[in-house]
Amino acid sequence: LRKHMRVSEAEISYKATLNEVDGRSLNEPDKVYEYLKDINELYPVQETFWVVFLTTRRHPIARLLVTIGTATSSLAHPREVFKGAILAGAVSIIVAHNHPSGDPEPSSADIQITRQLREAGRILGIEVCDHIILGRPEIDPSGRGYYSFRMAGLM
Repeated sequence: LRKHMRVSEAEISYKATLNEVDGRSLNEPDKVYEYLKDINELYPVQETFWVVFLTTRRHPIARLLVTIGTATSSLAHPREVFKGAILAGAVSIIVAHNHPSGDPEPSSADIQITRQLREAGRILGIEVCDHIILGRPEIDPSGRGYYSFRMAGLM
């Protein structure tokens, strides 16, 4: 009996939303918030998890919606976060998600995924510059409307 082997071809592609910020780098949480604040309007009742791909000067290459969750949670796995970064040739990334409640205070799950992503990025050689949680300024006790893990000293 002669066995035949089937050869298949696969193609990997991704779609990302290009959204340049006047050529400026996303090196401050305020700039990242400005770049991403429309997410609260696009997804007012669901958590969404995003990754921003960056050049060596932290200019955005693109942003990609990784997952859409529920009103209270959004599941993200390092595999999905870094797949697009590798394909885009990103040197570093910023991850972000929104809290539909408007309060950007991180949950224990938010802290855990940040640690996982930071470790995965270290292994891959792609720095995770920050994790931003988008809220609403009028609900945020700090009045900023976001929480930055880097600004809080957790990155």
